[in-house]
Amino acid sequence: MFTVPLTRIGTWEAWRDAARALLAARVPPEQIVWDWDGTASELFATDIPPPTTRQAIKVPADFVEMAQWVVWHKDPQRFARLYALLWRLRLEKGIMADRADADLARLRQMEKAVHRCKHKMRAFVRFRDLRTGGARRSFAAWFEPTHHSVEPCAPFFARRFADMDWMIVTPDVTAKFTNGDLTFHEGREKPDLPEDAAEALWGTYFQNIFNPARLKISAMTSEMPKKYWKNLPEAQFIPGLIANAEARVREMAAAAPTLEPARVARIREQLQAVPQPASWNLLNAGLSACTRCPLHGPATQVVPGHGPHDAPLMIVGEQPGDQEDLAGTPFVGPAGQLFDQLAARAGLDRGQAYVTNAVKHFKFKEGAKRRMHVNPNTSEVSHCKFWLDSERTLLKPRLTLALGATAMGALTGNAKGVTARRGTIEQTPHGPVLITLHPSALLRMPPADRPAAEDAFVADLMLAAETLAQSTPSVDAAARSA
Repeated sequence: MFTVPLTRIGTWEAWRDAARALLAARVPPEQIVWDWDGTASELFATDIPPPTTRQAIKVPADFVEMAQWVVWHKDPQRFARLYALLWRLRLEKGIMADRADADLARLRQMEKAVHRCKHKMRAFVRFRDLRTGGARRSFAAWFEPTHHSVEPCAPFFARRFADMDWMIVTPDVTAKFTNGDLTFHEGREKPDLPEDAAEALWGTYFQNIFNPARLKISAMTSEMPKKYWKNLPEAQFIPGLIANAEARVREMAAAAPTLEPARVARIREQLQAVPQPASWNLLNAGLSACTRCPLHGPATQVVPGHGPHDAPLMIVGEQPGDQEDLAGTPFVGPAGQLFDQLAARAGLDRGQAYVTNAVKHFKFKEGAKRRMHVNPNTSEVSHCKFWLDSERTLLKPRLTLALGATAMGALTGNAKGVTARRGTIEQTPHGPVLITLHPSALLRMPPADRPAAEDAFVADLMLAAETLAQSTPSVDAAARSA
């Protein structure tokens, strides 16, 4: 038996030279005790016997590359495992390409583990300014790696921070970089490092780049394991950031833009070089073949607008419902029937209006008894806006009635605050838009609240009728224009 002592610093070179000599002496793996931590018995010989052959020892390059990382793994059997595979490589030349080989697979796992440790060290070492006042700045860091990764990782820090002196202290090995020279020393306990004002700035930056909408706790703790948190100044903010993530996501959603402004939409259409339909026949033909968004797939059919093509009033809802999808006509379901009743109270003739929706296909999910309505998202409304703008261009209404937030957003470019904006008229490139609630909102209200809500809705419709009456061209004006 032979005991092979290995140094804690320079482990790779020590193991490589010893393995080369043992292999040349034809010493089998079972006769070797690798002593890296000084615990091996002294009863065994420490002198390696002379080589039995003068032929050069040839080792596959991919084995050498793997071994350079495996020797830094924390497994006490790493040296024995490497030498055992090296011993087999004398006769089994194809081992390094055999993914099914159990010995090689184990070493590959160890290699990956050391690479992960290297990555964590590069990511989580936090230097503190020692403020020594010398010609070169001086920094120090404390780190607790999973494996013995300081020595193979230190050259990276030497290249990255070549303009300063630094020291990385670990329980295993200490790396020092002074005046451009990299040296290694014994490890020690955590030093008493001074406070660094830059950590407060780093904490502020970390909190501001944290994206709560992309939070996945399992993925985060996989990339930033909790065992490193105690040495990371930014880790103190993580529990609070996680706890407030849901509220911040809601705030971000509320502050996010809805539909693009009308001027941007016109520019986008010009850039896409898709001309709007020049006639109602072309519009209907294009709608029937529309595949601009995925909603055309599950829907029964497209639901185009309906009404006179010279109507002074355009009424725009959200999207077809279940009954509209089956009938192919807008506003024939419960919300449409309620609208007809309230419009009659306001003196507004729906038959003289052009009725359509911001989205032309029914979006739904399957329920136990019927298809359940699902609100269209911003992308779907934006894609269908091409057809809504085409209808407005062909119709040229004197007034457009927006029913609900989706219609309001499609017509004005802003879908926020429908309650605050209802009953108001806003100017758009396609003419004035009167904003009110969607009749379906009235259907969802408690019975005690509905009468007052319906009265307010009727008042909005009466305002629409009055606005149309005031905008009707006089006979004399019409004659002069003729």
